[in-house]
Amino acid sequence: MCGRMALTLPPAAMAQVFDAAPANTLPEGPNYNICPTNQIAVISGGPDRPRQMEAMRWGLIPEWYKKPNDGPLLINARAETVLEKPAFRSAVFGRRVLIVASGFYEWTKDADGARDPWYITRKDGAPLALAALWQPWTDPQNGEEERTVAALTVAANTPMQAIHHRMPVIVEAPDWALWLGENGKGAAPLMRAAADDVLEWHRVARAVNSNRASGPELIEPWEPIKDV
Repeated sequence: MCGRMALTLPPAAMAQVFDAAPANTLPEGPNYNICPTNQIAVISGGPDRPRQMEAMRWGLIPEWYKKPNDGPLLINARAETVLEKPAFRSAVFGRRVLIVASGFYEWTKDADGARDPWYITRKDGAPLALAALWQPWTDPQNGEEERTVAALTVAANTPMQAIHHRMPVIVEAPDWALWLGENGKGAAPLMRAAADDVLEWHRVARAVNSNRASGPELIEPWEPIKDV
């Protein structure tokens, strides 16, 4: 599962990391509370076109939807079944992108059922490149096209299972070109859980539970209040 993310550097700066040309439609950054339906930064590319960092709507809209809320909000796609789902099947072969993030959030529940958020990043401090699929969707009302995207998820690796049973597919830098289709075919083996030593996490304050919350304090480590 991946339902909230953060991008702590301006997207244009991230574009340099991925050796991509930044589009002029990129959302402003940083953003410490990226939510579904927001415009997010993704890396696109292919064998016949330069790598670009562009904006897409987080939440894939199948082409047969008459309006964005005609069905479930498809922010994630299970890698194990993606070839079986009509909403994702064609995208696996020709519309793969990388979602750019500094980290993502996941939640556990305490003894009372309250949701405790965790902020998850790479141990090496590098940005996350999350495997994703995109779909163009044309609004039948006005004919405008929108690019929409869903992140791929897999069963969590052993350490991550302490937080959640699913995790996003993380593509390592040497494999970016293969996932984007720049180095030919054969990207399917990349749809796997990250190695056990790739990620780290810490508790953050429950303020991020609100999709209206913002600011760098959202990713700061949370410390419980001690009795005095």
